[in-house]
Amino acid sequence: MPNTQHLKDLTTQVRRDILRMVHKVNSGHPGGSLGCAEFFVTLYQSIMDRKDGFDMDGIGEDLFFLSNGHISPVYYSVLARSGYFPVEELNTFRLINTRLQGHPTTHENLPGIRIASGSLGQGMSVALGAAQTKKLNNDSHLIYSLHGDGELQEGQNWEAIMYAAGNNVDNIIATIDLNGQQIDGSTDDVLPMGSVKDKFEAFGWTVVEINEGNDIDAILKGMAEAKSKTGQGKPVCVLLKTVMGNGVDFMMHTHAWHGKAPNDEQLAIGLAQNPETLGDY
Repeated sequence: MPNTQHLKDLTTQVRRDILRMVHKVNSGHPGGSLGCAEFFVTLYQSIMDRKDGFDMDGIGEDLFFLSNGHISPVYYSVLARSGYFPVEELNTFRLINTRLQGHPTTHENLPGIRIASGSLGQGMSVALGAAQTKKLNNDSHLIYSLHGDGELQEGQNWEAIMYAAGNNVDNIIATIDLNGQQIDGSTDDVLPMGSVKDKFEAFGWTVVEINEGNDIDAILKGMAEAKSKTGQGKPVCVLLKTVMGNGVDFMMHTHAWHGKAPNDEQLAIGLAQNPETLGDY
């Protein structure tokens, strides 16, 4: 059984990392990063089967692909605190000529990063390619991916979603962060998508819903259910209902903090709401 208290403590520390990273350079995307902190921590610390070290071939382990690459602060924090690179390197977030750019890229050779991401709508295609490669290599491990709900407004997603079911790509678990917010407002105001569940099911996917996407126990249970549904001829989608800005009260439930950094006073408030648990970098 996973140590859920450790996961909760690490999530709190990751929230501190996110706030401090974005504040230092007055740039970045804290809202979605905070909302996905529980998911990333649980994925890397408990759900995925990861091997020691990092190589780009990814043979013999589960792989993860981040499509909505603007939430790089949470990605970098969890990678560092999962041993991929020194935690102290978080100090270099978004600085010129460092490995931790605003959107993850590969030419800096940052361990844990497999694709450049942030051009929204492309991650599903890449993840499906990796999933089919696993099958060709007779590798039984799974592909995990994360996508924003607003990102689903990009048409390329639906070509890939149709392709996955049509080709029985059943070794992928694609998670959609359903926080209902995007850079210009709520998803309902910008471009209503109706029922995302109905859409994925109509495209031939199996859908699992995690209604408490900021609850670690709910994530563990829901992702276990999703994993149990792989290998049955259909791709699997997880609808993860999160709160943008989760854990920092003035950032929650609003698109306003999609891509805005806290000032000194706001940073102090946010850190006070998330007391240090495992040590700042």
